[in-house]
Amino acid sequence: MAVLQARMGSTRLPGKVLLRTCGKPLLQHQVERVRRCRTLDTLVVATSDSPEDAPIAALCEALGVPVFRGSLHDVLDRMVRAAQPHAPHWFVRLTGDCPLADPAVIDQVVLACREEGVDYASNALHPSFPDGLDAECMRFAVLEEAWREARKPSEREHVTPFIHGQPQRYVLREVRHAPDLSALRWTVDDPADFVFVSQVYEHLYPTRPEFGLEDVLALLRAHPELAALNAGTQRNEGYLRSLQKDAAA
Repeated sequence: MAVLQARMGSTRLPGKVLLRTCGKPLLQHQVERVRRCRTLDTLVVATSDSPEDAPIAALCEALGVPVFRGSLHDVLDRMVRAAQPHAPHWFVRLTGDCPLADPAVIDQVVLACREEGVDYASNALHPSFPDGLDAECMRFAVLEEAWREARKPSEREHVTPFIHGQPQRYVLREVRHAPDLSALRWTVDDPADFVFVSQVYEHLYPTRPEFGLEDVLALLRAHPELAALNAGTQRNEGYLRSLQKDAAA
C-alpha cells in the first residue's frame, strides 16, 4: 500500500496541493497518477487534523480516496496510523508536493524492495532522478520500529531518517537513474515551481494525460526555457531545517 502525505500549510506556497492546473487540483492529478501504479493495491492520503486541512479531506472523499487525519507535526505517527488498519507488509511513502510523480518510477522502487528482500528501498538517498519523483518503499514492520523508537525532530517530521540512517541495522537498496537527472526540479514548493509544473501540464496533459518521465524530458529538450523557470532552489530545504532542530534539541 501507499500513503501520500499532504497538507495545506507551506511557508513558501500556502495551499499548494489544491492549486489548479488543467482544470484539477494538483493533488487530484497526483492521485490519478499514483493510481496507475501496478504494484500498489491501496492508496491512502494522510493529512492533519488541523482545521486548515479540511479541504484536503473533502477532496479525497469526493474522489473516493481513503483519507486519514492525524498529527500535524509528528508525520511519522500520522503515516503509521494511516496504514495500521490495512495491516500492510510493504509500505510506500509519497509526498503531496509531487504532481509529476511517475507510476513507472514508483513501481521500480517497490519492486527493488520487494523482489530483493531488503528492508528499505529509495531513489532519493543519493538523488539521480528529478526532484519530485522521489519514492520510498519499506517493510511496514520496519516503519513501526521507527515509530516506536525515533526521538529526533527530523525523524518524526520526515518519517524515514531513522531507517536509512542506520545501514548497520537495516538492509537498504538504492534505485538510481543514468544519466543523473538530480539537477532537474519537478516538485512544488514555491510559486516558480507551480509555474513550471503548470507549463508541463498545459503542454502534455491535454493529449497524453498519462505522460511520464520520458515525455517531460522530451518536452524540456524541445523547450529548454521551461527548466529555467524554477532553477536554483535548494533540494530538501525542509529536511535541512529539521536537522537544525535536532541540533537545538
